[in-house]
Amino acid sequence: MKLPIYNIKGESVGEMTLPKLFSTTCSESLIAQAIRVYRNNQRKSHAYAKDRGDISGTSAKMWPQKGTGRARHSTAKASQFVGGGIAHGPTGDQNFKLEIPKKQKKLAINAILSKFAKNKQIIIVDDLKVLDPKTKAADKFITCLSALDEVLSKSRRIGIISSEVLDNAKRAFNNLPGIEMLNLNSLNVFNISNKNCLIFTKKAIDDIK
Repeated sequence: MKLPIYNIKGESVGEMTLPKLFSTTCSESLIAQAIRVYRNNQRKSHAYAKDRGDISGTSAKMWPQKGTGRARHSTAKASQFVGGGIAHGPTGDQNFKLEIPKKQKKLAINAILSKFAKNKQIIIVDDLKVLDPKTKAADKFITCLSALDEVLSKSRRIGIISSEVLDNAKRAFNNLPGIEMLNLNSLNVFNISNKNCLIFTKKAIDDIK
């Protein structure tokens, strides 16, 4: 698949053929599995409930063991009493971590990139290093590209992918809502999946091979 290459002014400066990984067979179940693993690994356990050993108060029995005609009980800290400890509650050390093989993780990224390519949701730009680190310049750049690409003009969540961290571009796009700067080292299925359109730099396409 060939795509045009645009400069920061929105002018076409050539064409580029996407690598073979952008034509991988799309597996929705594999993509969903990779997203689930990523989200679980981001999850942290904050919930904590006091058990009977953490409750402050007397440890005396509620009433004598015998002679009252009532059921025998220990202290008021027992879980069956109001104000007592929680039985089998969250401890704050639950482990939600999941794992996925590296090959499957790579295939999932290839699959979702292929899905974007198939739906014509990928745009290639020549170089973003020359972009001024100003929000006005970034907004003008997106406006120029939106006039040329119908998918981008309707997109509300855009991912801009470079092969390295571009400080100028990051600063320029930082204040534009719905736009996120990504680089190949931090690329993951979840960050790609919640985008409507992806803008790659030419160098990022070369390096992703």
